[in-house]
Amino acid sequence: MIDFELEPQILKRIGMYHMVAENMMRPISREYDEKEHEKPWQFYETMWQAQALADAGPAPSKPDAETRADAGPRLRNFYTVLSTEELCWGDAGLFLSTPNSGLGGAAVMAAGTPEQKARFLKRFSEGKPKWGAMAITEPHFGSDSAAVKTTAVRDGDNWVLNGNKIFCTAGEMAAEKSEGFVVVWATVDPSAGRAGIKPFVVEHNTPGMTVIRVENKLGIRASDTAAINFDNCRIPLDHILGSAEVKREGGFKDVMATFDATRPIVAAMAIGVGRAALDFVRDFLKEQNVPIRYGISPRRLTALERDFMEMEVQLKAARLLTWRAAWMLDVGKRNNLEASMAKAKAGLVVTLITQKAVELLGPLSYSRNYLVEKWMRDAKINDIFEGTQQINMLIVARRILGYGSKELN
Repeated sequence: MIDFELEPQILKRIGMYHMVAENMMRPISREYDEKEHEKPWQFYETMWQAQALADAGPAPSKPDAETRADAGPRLRNFYTVLSTEELCWGDAGLFLSTPNSGLGGAAVMAAGTPEQKARFLKRFSEGKPKWGAMAITEPHFGSDSAAVKTTAVRDGDNWVLNGNKIFCTAGEMAAEKSEGFVVVWATVDPSAGRAGIKPFVVEHNTPGMTVIRVENKLGIRASDTAAINFDNCRIPLDHILGSAEVKREGGFKDVMATFDATRPIVAAMAIGVGRAALDFVRDFLKEQNVPIRYGISPRRLTALERDFMEMEVQLKAARLLTWRAAWMLDVGKRNNLEASMAKAKAGLVVTLITQKAVELLGPLSYSRNYLVEKWMRDAKINDIFEGTQQINMLIVARRILGYGSKELN
């Protein structure tokens, strides 16, 4: 049984995240959107100091039997999507720029051995702010992650990486600006296809790894998105996550396992941005003495009321899908269908809500006097990264119909 009634200590923690979003993120949201490549170091330091407390996470006081058996005392992914929604209500770009293990850490958790998880992730609880990143997309492909051409060749006690990666979230911070790392997906055997794709941890400032540019973007501008070149980049043998053995069921499966963990987080990001826009519209209408009348016949509703209620309904639907996908991962259930459903739904919903918010509020929301136009720009990325809307819908169709990639593409 899934019970999403939040306990008092969870609600208190959510309130703390909301205070951070309102008092630390919103006041600098516009500034670091306009100063895209400048870094809010004071914000980073504050968030880094708070990270240890956030990582501890609250424990449910009365977990059900299934939770106790499969997930222990914590629902880490569920709590992550709760905090993500609140912080992205503040600012999605600043949220993505916050120092943490990021997508690189998710890859380590999905594909690494217990020893590797401890070795590579321990640093994110000590010292100065650090970032982790994941490098998978290449100039010749986007959604087809199996088309990786970056190579990893064994040479004595090292792996040698060669290739180019693009659109790496926090790539600059992880590769050059902190004591972080980048998880690079490369093929150890091009003839093996998907099975030959493996993840490698490349430490910051490793010779041969170079950030060649940081993108100028439409939205989430406070977050760096980097292109990285690997030119005879040598790393130790034990920096391959998991086994180097090429197995038919391995390789690309680890990529998908990473996305099963991160797609609910992206969905929660979208929900946070959508809620920010919805809250702004609600408050604006209240100030203008325009009521939203609940509990009356739909025939009596104005067009504005119908639009607003539809925005609310869609946001709640996306949230419940997201919570379910995260909860399933926490209790050891396979969630690849649910993760793609949540991500696809949330991407559609946030695009709808933010565009509708601009439409309902008119010229005021199109100006830079309000953050509504920024939220519309920030929203679209949720329909693109971590698998585009089309790719996630394709995954959903395959899982429901029981088809493979050769049968439905």
